[in-house]
Amino acid sequence: MVSFITKIPGGIRGDSAGEADGWKKASGSGFGQNSLVLPKSPLFGTDGIRGKVGELLSAPLALQVGFWTGIVLRSRAENQGPVILGQDSRNSSDMLAMALSAGLTAAGLEVWYLGLCPTPCVAYLSSITDAVGGVMISASHNPPEDNGIKIFGSDGIKLSKVLQQEIEAGLRGQASPYVSISNCGRHYSRPELILEYAQILKQPLHGNINLQGMKVVLDLAWGAAVGLAPSVFEQLGAEVISLHNEADGDRINVDCGSTHLGVCQATVKENNADLGFAFDGDADRVLAVDNTGREINGDYILYLWGKSLQQKQELPDNLIVSTVMANLGFERAWNQISGKFTRTAVGDQYVQAEMLRAGGMLGGEQSGHILCRHYGITGDGLLAALHIAALVHQAGVPLSEMVSQSFTTYPQLLHNVRVEDREKRVNWQDCQPLQNAISRAEVAMGDAGRVLVRASGTEPLIRVMVEAEAAEEANYWTKELVNVVHSYLAA
Repeated sequence: MVSFITKIPGGIRGDSAGEADGWKKASGSGFGQNSLVLPKSPLFGTDGIRGKVGELLSAPLALQVGFWTGIVLRSRAENQGPVILGQDSRNSSDMLAMALSAGLTAAGLEVWYLGLCPTPCVAYLSSITDAVGGVMISASHNPPEDNGIKIFGSDGIKLSKVLQQEIEAGLRGQASPYVSISNCGRHYSRPELILEYAQILKQPLHGNINLQGMKVVLDLAWGAAVGLAPSVFEQLGAEVISLHNEADGDRINVDCGSTHLGVCQATVKENNADLGFAFDGDADRVLAVDNTGREINGDYILYLWGKSLQQKQELPDNLIVSTVMANLGFERAWNQISGKFTRTAVGDQYVQAEMLRAGGMLGGEQSGHILCRHYGITGDGLLAALHIAALVHQAGVPLSEMVSQSFTTYPQLLHNVRVEDREKRVNWQDCQPLQNAISRAEVAMGDAGRVLVRASGTEPLIRVMVEAEAAEEANYWTKELVNVVHSYLAA
């Protein structure tokens, strides 16, 4: 048994570990802020901690994130169960997994390591076991050089802002000065648990409907779903054509997956497939491709799934929760069939929070995060893909026809401007010339359009979105706003 006391920020002391006055600065060995140089702005964005490996993300940071995550999760747990730990295929994910596991076990927790798996698998297993929470290592749709850390509570829900702030306080040396740990935890490899997640994906469809006779294209983005998605679709009777279907940390998300639909679209048309699905690197989101090769985004997925649930009287208050990015055409079409529509800030955690607050059962994002509380507790690309395929099979008509009978989108332009300066990016609202330009656009378009400018919580980008009834107006104001961002923030 190891018994020691961690002192912040003076390093580690203890009867078993030996006596020391503190670790050397930047040594990366201790649990104090002395070993880290952290940015002034918050570490946690809209989807955990995310950044370039070797810059923001490093082994010393992951070690301490693991430790303080363990401390915070233990403090809220009714029992002292394990932490579920999973990862995507990025080359850096192994390194971060080992560092996080070291920190978690140093906090006295047992770690159940899944290896390569989708993010929703970690969330699901966190909720059905006696785990105190879960940690997923992934940067979702980001390029291979990035990575991230997502943290879930024992209910499988992403950690609240309050608990994220507690973890960050520990990282910055602002937590309680002494934390007593009576024993270190153990690390166990538990990849067999992924099969439990696979079973829950298929369970709602087994006995009710199968995908027999359907030809489906799956773009797996060289990521977390490669070992799981094709087998699940095949077990339900579909003929599967898989793209980018090996775990490849050098190519994850590169010109493929949910952010690059071209190959999936071409493959659907070339093979006369019924539809296609493109996942991101950790498979918590999905976009569809209809039988003509047309992109079907999250707005259409929510509308079609929502209408099906509405007809079965399984959608309380006919409510769909989406974000400020959802198209006006979607919102107005849903209102026309007696639907209620609520918007949140961008980020599936905000959608989920509003669903829980309002009792909603369906919500998601245009980008492909889809949450249906009838079947899951978090955004799940594979779950959404299976259910949309089942809807098409059950309807007996092509997905293109189902979409054409739903709604017409308003012209919506989204332009990303790279802003490397983190402080400028996070505090973009302080840029008065940009605020003036936004005001001019809003006055000019009135009720016939919308402007949304925001800092990405996952990439070094300022996102500019303009939506209008007239495409010319959307084009004009997008260019105006992008030019201002370039001049005052990106320069």
